[in-house]
Parts: sequence; C-alpha cells; structure tokens
Amino acid sequence: MKFFKILLTLFILLCSVSVVDAKDKKAAQDYRIEYLNIDWWQKYNDPVLTDYISTAFKNNQDLKIATLNVKQSEQVVKQAFASQLPQLGFQGDVFRDFSSADIRFGDVVIRDYNQSNFFLPLTMSYEVDIWGENYLKTKSVKKQLEMIKQNERASYISLTSAVASEYFNLVKLDKLIKNQKELVKLQTEIVKLEDIKYKNGLCPITELMDEKQLLTQLQEELNVYVDKRLIVGRQLGVLTGEREKDLALMPRSDYSVLALLPLPESINAEVIQYRPDFMKAEEYIEKIGIDVKVAKRDFLPKFILYGQAGFSAYNLTNIFGGHTFKSLVGFMPSIDLFTGGAKMARLRYKKLELEKAQQIYEKTILTSIQEVNDALGGAITRELNYNESVKRYNLENDKYNLAQRKFEIGAKSNLEMMKDKEKLLVAEKDKVNSQVNYLLSTLNIYKAVGGKDFTQINNNL
Repeated sequence: MKFFKILLTLFILLCSVSVVDAKDKKAAQDYRIEYLNIDWWQKYNDPVLTDYISTAFKNNQDLKIATLNVKQSEQVVKQAFASQLPQLGFQGDVFRDFSSADIRFGDVVIRDYNQSNFFLPLTMSYEVDIWGENYLKTKSVKKQLEMIKQNERASYISLTSAVASEYFNLVKLDKLIKNQKELVKLQTEIVKLEDIKYKNGLCPITELMDEKQLLTQLQEELNVYVDKRLIVGRQLGVLTGEREKDLALMPRSDYSVLALLPLPESINAEVIQYRPDFMKAEEYIEKIGIDVKVAKRDFLPKFILYGQAGFSAYNLTNIFGGHTFKSLVGFMPSIDLFTGGAKMARLRYKKLELEKAQQIYEKTILTSIQEVNDALGGAITRELNYNESVKRYNLENDKYNLAQRKFEIGAKSNLEMMKDKEKLLVAEKDKVNSQVNYLLSTLNIYKAVGGKDFTQINNNL
C-alpha cells in the first residue's frame, strides 16, 4: 500500500508540467501572420504584390529557418523548466554474490556462500529550489526565447521588404524596357532618315555619325535593362521559393497601378520601441540581469530531496511479495567550499556582460533614431524629385502636343517629330525611375519603424 501511495505522489508531481493545447498552437501561427502584415502591403493597391508576400511566407527558407530557431528555443525552455520538477527513473540491479571467505558480525560467523540479488527500485530526486535559482534559470531561458522571436520578426520585416523591393524593380524594368525598345526603334528610323539626308547632301557626316552613336548608346541601355530584369526576376524567385519559374510567367502589374503612400512630416522618436533590435536589446538586459542573480545564488547551499521505492529479493519467485518492498527517503544539503574562484569569476563575467548589454542598448537607441531620420529624409527627397520629374514630363508632353500641331500644318518635319518623341520617352523614363525610387524609400521607412504603418504611427504613440 505504501508503494502505491509513493507512486501516486510522484505521478502528481511529474504531471505538473505546462501543456501546449490547440489554442496555444493556433496563437503561435497567428503571431507569424501578424508579422507578415498583409494589411500594410495592401496599401500599395497591387494584389499581385500581396500574392508574392503570401507565397514567400509559405515557401521562403529563411523564414522557415527563423521559425525553426524559435521552436528549438521553445524546447530549450521546456528543458530548463524540467529542472524545477522532480526526476523519476528506474535502474534495476540484478547480481550474483559469491563469498569465498567467512564473514563475521561480532560473535556471528557466516561461512562462504553464494546467492542472487534482485533490486527493482524507482528512484526520485528533487532539488528544493529554496533560493529560486532554478526558477531564475528558466526565466533567463525564456528571455532568450523572446530575443529569438525578435530575430524571427526581423526576418519577416526584412524578407517582405526585400520581396516588395524586387517586385517594384521588376515592374520598373518592364516599363523601362518598353520605353527603351521604342527609343531604339525611333532612333533606328532617325538614322535611316539622316543617312538619306547625308546622301542628298543635306547634312554633314558628323550629324549622321552622332545619330549612329546615339543609337548604339540606346541599344546598350536596353541590353543592361534586359539583363537587370533577368537578375531581379531570379532574385524574386529565390525570395518566394520559386527559383525555377520562368520570368515570362511571373505575374506583375503596370507601374501606374502602384499607390504612392503619403509621408508624415516627422516621426516621433518613440517609434523605435517597435523595432525588433530595440526590443531584443531590452530583453537582453533583462536576461543578463537575471543571470547575475543566478550567479550570486550559486554561492548558496543546495538541498536535494531523494528517495527510492521498489522491491528487493533473493529470488524471482517472490520478488513482488509484500515482505520484499523497500523504500527510503533522504535530504542532502550541499555547498561548494572551494572551487578555485570559478564562481566568483562567473559572477564578475555576468556583471561585465550586463554592463556591455547596457552599452548595446544605448547604441541601439542612437542607431535606431538615426535610421528612422535617414529613411524619412531620403523618402522626402525622393518625393520632391518625383514631383519635379512629373512637372518635367508634363512640360515635355505639352511641348510634344504643340509639335504635333505644327506637324499637322506642315511646320515641322517627320524627323523632328521623332526627336521630340524621343525627348518625351526620356522624360517618362525619368518619371518612372523617380516614382519607383519613391516607392523603395517607403520600404526603408517601413523597416526603420519596425514594420509598422508609418502613415498612422504618430497617432498610435
């Protein structure tokens, strides 16, 4: 009866562990979807972009590695928590005892003999956490888990921004190649007309050579654009986990579909509290502070509660008989009197690590504020440049419309109209470059503010 009481007590102690139920697993999945931040990417008004973001979420290896790191860290937390619980094990002992000499117990003499021994015990040990050292160790590991989660969140922010960046560049290059092909076509016609003029003595040879030289330059630019588009397409394929997909089969929208997000005049410095590196630095300080406490409490004595319950007999026929039950319980205090200064060195090391963590924290604050200001300043400059390029394009378009009217009344030649069309296409290229550069600068702000909606972030602080 005593044996079953002991087993029941040990069973209750061992069952007091944290169990992750279905709701917890669903919550773990939900926070990763929150990291994805689809609502933000929908602001660019391009469903193709959000599809690429979702595909990267499913396929990207870096995100999977980050998630696996978190899962590994969760298991480390469970290992640390296990040290706070009793340990129960079974270690049987079966042996044959051969005695070839007399054994004396006072006046009692036992002649030489041999016999079998069977000992089948359950062994339990438990370190009584009087000082809370094991609890603090588990708490420290949990802080490490939170740091790894911030690494995972940073991976999501970086990866989704990279996908958007490559997609924007791909859309830009589609438009630039289209314009460049038209420029090459126009310049080819211009060269033919200039050649006719030269043969008829209506222009010098240098004018014809200049036009031919311009044609080679335009063709070189087209070749560069085509090569860049192939590279960007491959990079986007790797990010989304679709490396073998043909560039022609990769969907994308026209650049004019992409919405230009409004910029705030300024961003409150408190926004850095959302950044993964800032939150990780905070968790690191807290973790090292806990480690210092653990190092201090390591100087205190430890108390081990241990016990055994099982059966001991000299033959198997009655091993489970009531008279063979054996149990013991004990309490063992222990303290290290001399460790060669190892514990003191460990404590000093942790204190220095805490000081280093504080310096990392201060540096993170300064770096974060700088990156936010740089990203916003760069975006404002690109917005101004985009507005100027739009003005320049509109003026060039107005000039082209006037040239068309002159051409219709015979006041302008076909050759001159082609050159005016080239100027309009060049102005459009500048506008497209400025627009996509502006879009890319908004991605820099998004990363700098920790993956938050910077258009509304000042209202949420």
